[in-house]
Amino acid sequence: MHRRSRRTLQLTALATGTVLLATACNAAAKDSSSAGAKGSGDTSFTLVTPDSVGQNEFLKLAVDGVKSAAKAHNGTQKVYQSSDTASQQQNVQAAVDAQPDVIVLVGFEFADLVAQQAKAHPKQQFLMVDACTTKTFKNVSCAVFREHEGVYLAGAEAGLLSRSGKVGAVDVLDTPQFRRYSDPFAAGAKKVAAKTSTSTRFVGGQSPFDDSARAKEQANSLLSKGTDQIMAAAAAGNYGVFEAAKAKGAYAYGVDVNQCVSSPGTVVDNVIKRTDVAVEKGIDQVLGGKKGTTVSYGLKEGGISLTGLEDGVDSSKCVIAKHKDVLKKVEALRDQIVSGDLKVDDPAAA
Repeated sequence: MHRRSRRTLQLTALATGTVLLATACNAAAKDSSSAGAKGSGDTSFTLVTPDSVGQNEFLKLAVDGVKSAAKAHNGTQKVYQSSDTASQQQNVQAAVDAQPDVIVLVGFEFADLVAQQAKAHPKQQFLMVDACTTKTFKNVSCAVFREHEGVYLAGAEAGLLSRSGKVGAVDVLDTPQFRRYSDPFAAGAKKVAAKTSTSTRFVGGQSPFDDSARAKEQANSLLSKGTDQIMAAAAAGNYGVFEAAKAKGAYAYGVDVNQCVSSPGTVVDNVIKRTDVAVEKGIDQVLGGKKGTTVSYGLKEGGISLTGLEDGVDSSKCVIAKHKDVLKKVEALRDQIVSGDLKVDDPAAA
């Protein structure tokens, strides 16, 4: 989901002794410190984030990915945090000026900036995560996600857990890209419970990514008709969906990170984007000579998962932790998708 869903997470200072968490001001400084001093022959990586990292799990995973890559390649890394459009521009320029082996950028916000810099600096390698440039460049590699595979599994959980036989989704906009968070949810529910009734409501309006009140209204519309399992794909509005579900004793599903902690007892599970996997594997591919390509990460590559399928589910505060029988069935579906025996339709596919 777009950055707007991620930046609504509570942002606080992230203390670390191994990466530089730079603001726009010190990002531009040529003598910025980092994890180790770059010496002759050292491999170096720079990560630029669209927002502050803080407690943003999505971005923290990206930081973990670049740290792992630096360790694996006996290199160094820096992390430049942005806070707005101006700092994004300054941080990208600072990264380019430092000439690391690979510059990693997370989010669609960087597409135009990367296109400009890639053209001006053809020898500099860029890795974009969760987005890509419109035009193809030999020095721009992209890592994107097959979110619909994880959403399908969440839908299967909903179909197995629903008591009313009615599941639904609150989606940001009625577009093919965003329907990746609603159509597969319905398909997954019907896979395990063929008679399941499904429906979707869209936030829309002037601020579809940040309208918690409108998202709550749409959730209530579904709940009033008996829906008891709701996929929350409303960006910042997810919290409105969770509030509506909690008030009615219904259940919801989160995206990108573990949102169970924000509404324990209400959020069943989450569709997780493993940005750490995309960053680390993406850097490996660039250094291995596979440059200028777009790689898709799904269940098979470990780039998409559910909180319920990850280690630590028992302490995740997710409702699914209490339904081991459901998880076993979902694991079987995951294995079918990974093996290619089960194909999940992608609403965004051409």
